[in-house]
Amino acid sequence: MVGKTLGHYRITAKIGAGGMGEVYRARDERLERDVAIKVLPPDSFKDEEARRRFKREALTLSKLNHPNIATVHDFNTEEGTDYLVMEYVAGENLADRLESGPLPEAEVVRLGGQIAEALEEAHEAGVIHRDLKPRNISLTTKGNVKVLDFGIAKLLHKNEDTATVDALTKTVGLTGTLSYMAPEQLQGKSADERSDIHALGVVLYEMATGKRPFPYTTPATLMRQILEEMPEQPSKVQPGVSPGLEAVIQQCLEKDPGRRFQTAKELHTALSGSATAGDDSATWQYGQVASRRRLPGASIGIALGIVVVLVAVVLGSNVAGLRDRLFGGPAGGEITSIAVLPLNNLMGDAGQDYFVEGMHEALITQLSKIGAVTVISHTTMTQYRNTEKSIPEIARELGVQAVVRGAVLSDGNMVRISAQLIEAASDRNLWADDFDREQTNILSLYSDVARSVAREIQVTLTPEEETLLTATREVNPEAYQRYLQGRFLVHQGSREAIEEGIRLFEEGIAIDPNDALSYAGLANAYRSLSSLYLPPLEVMPKAKAAALKALELDPTLEEARTTLAYIKQNFEWDILGAEAELKRALEINPNSADAHSFYGVVLTSLGRHDEATAEMNRALEIDPLSLWVHTYSLVGYYMARDYDKAIESCEVVLRQVPTFPWAHAFQGLSYVETGRFPEAIAAVEAATKSADTLFMQSIRAQVYAVTGKTSEARELLVEIEERARRQYVCPYEIGLAYVALGDKDEAFNWLERAYLARADCMIWLRVDARLDPIRDDSRFQDLLARMN
Repeated sequence: MVGKTLGHYRITAKIGAGGMGEVYRARDERLERDVAIKVLPPDSFKDEEARRRFKREALTLSKLNHPNIATVHDFNTEEGTDYLVMEYVAGENLADRLESGPLPEAEVVRLGGQIAEALEEAHEAGVIHRDLKPRNISLTTKGNVKVLDFGIAKLLHKNEDTATVDALTKTVGLTGTLSYMAPEQLQGKSADERSDIHALGVVLYEMATGKRPFPYTTPATLMRQILEEMPEQPSKVQPGVSPGLEAVIQQCLEKDPGRRFQTAKELHTALSGSATAGDDSATWQYGQVASRRRLPGASIGIALGIVVVLVAVVLGSNVAGLRDRLFGGPAGGEITSIAVLPLNNLMGDAGQDYFVEGMHEALITQLSKIGAVTVISHTTMTQYRNTEKSIPEIARELGVQAVVRGAVLSDGNMVRISAQLIEAASDRNLWADDFDREQTNILSLYSDVARSVAREIQVTLTPEEETLLTATREVNPEAYQRYLQGRFLVHQGSREAIEEGIRLFEEGIAIDPNDALSYAGLANAYRSLSSLYLPPLEVMPKAKAAALKALELDPTLEEARTTLAYIKQNFEWDILGAEAELKRALEINPNSADAHSFYGVVLTSLGRHDEATAEMNRALEIDPLSLWVHTYSLVGYYMARDYDKAIESCEVVLRQVPTFPWAHAFQGLSYVETGRFPEAIAAVEAATKSADTLFMQSIRAQVYAVTGKTSEARELLVEIEERARRQYVCPYEIGLAYVALGDKDEAFNWLERAYLARADCMIWLRVDARLDPIRDDSRFQDLLARMN
């Protein structure tokens, strides 16, 4: 480009290059002055409209008029080349200056104050820089600051580290340079003034210490550090950094934007107060915006008293975690409960979400094998994906003492989990590490993380737990990928998704006939189809065969053992066999919410209601946001004839999901038993409005019959029986509708059908209050005998 002319600008020399284009020195032949020309990359604009939009934004930038901001003069296109014309700043940029090491503190404060003033001017005009870094800060020959490229990164949607981080960042549209990005930018949230303040905090750290806050190893590690760790204190990196400047830098680098300076003006004032010219004793206190005006002598005593009180309050209430950072925090108590936040997908491909979610679930499963610790289930934790809640807030909601968070990166055959353990009350980092494995050894990856967490919280593993956490095996990566995809689909719950999951599990088994996980996934998928979508006789034998094969290959698979227990309980009516399987499942995984819930159902069906309630409560402690765990609990209360508790449990679920049909249905049944007929009718009608299934319509018919709406009940049963010819319906619930109508013969006809169909509802025969009118009938006693 040197020697060429763009418009009336003659290019004389190349100045530099970056992710947003090449920069040249040029001569403005019209106004006879030197300018800087930024030649934008060829792919900057996808169409002419994008180019026009950039020109309009460039016009806004040209109106920024401040001595510390390099002025934008023009934007134009010449023979297919787009270029931006800016003020030429003679001198060097800050990045070059910093190659010689840290700057004197007075210089850090002076230059930092000028940068803050530039940000203040731009922010007041509604312009966010988004890519503040030393290379975008020029130093004039007189040593003053000129900040370049305000808003250009956003306009071009570029990041300087494209070659290394594009694969990680394209799904969230990151804009800027990775090392200087704020946590909220990495999370895909909109940048605001406080994001620029964070970037200035990184620049101040670098000026004061000669180093960046986080060492750049790999993009994945750097992103994790920015998101999760506080950098080493500047004074430990560069002795002599004053407490005042250190406090300013630390507040700039807070993870939570709400804890940073809220405006550039606040930051500028704090910097001015951190070290005044000729008076190093004037220091700014963390969280306080100091005045530049010196106090008159008569007020010094009062001021010192106020400072003492403020410091006492700040430290006593642990504002922004300062006390913990200064004095190491309170002596940590025993950690007996943990939550694992959804892992961040660092692969830049939303199509890999299934892989990351599968790793999240597998990590929780491994941690759940540690009996001395309550581990919140995967089902509940998925509801914290993309949450903006703080760690202490999440911990309070879940009742846990520590939180694990992390990220996943897969590159070729290698997989990495970056994990961090945080003490919930103080929001203090206790431990962080990276774990790398080849995909064939991915199961050992989960085990290593789990054992590391156990070691950090000082849990002593039992010999069996140690064996369970170390006895891993290699997997076939192709089969494992299909297993994770299948689980991801089955969790969605629709018939179509479950059937697609079955296809993927079968593909995995074809790739690796000895893949126990795929067999376990297949068993659970078939179980999920039973009763809701297909007759049990059609799918339960397939579920049992797959579960047995999984356990043959790996007897320690709790998921397969819990599925087998469900089959014994609901399909084979082998209640004691189901109890034995569940006890073994809970020995393997004491934190399995499914196993505790199913065990509660077994105990309820046997009339052991106090034991059942204990199991249900334990399941809710582990999986407090699972609708199905709540459903098993409220059904348990209903079958135990504790109708007030059942109604209360239904209300808890309906506050969470107002349209959940199962809660409405059993609320209606419980209202019937307490004589609240209008509420009962309203509840079951709400259930069928939310889910027009034959199961819900059958419960509606029961309530109509009991509350005196017999003609409506019979009309509804005619419709139900007509639909039942085309799709599966649980015969048990239809039989109960005829019991409510007093038609015993028809009731036994449908109960016999339920018996022959192996309907899962038949497990309630001993305890269901709705069957009380026919318990003395010999046909009922015969049915009980045949069901053992």
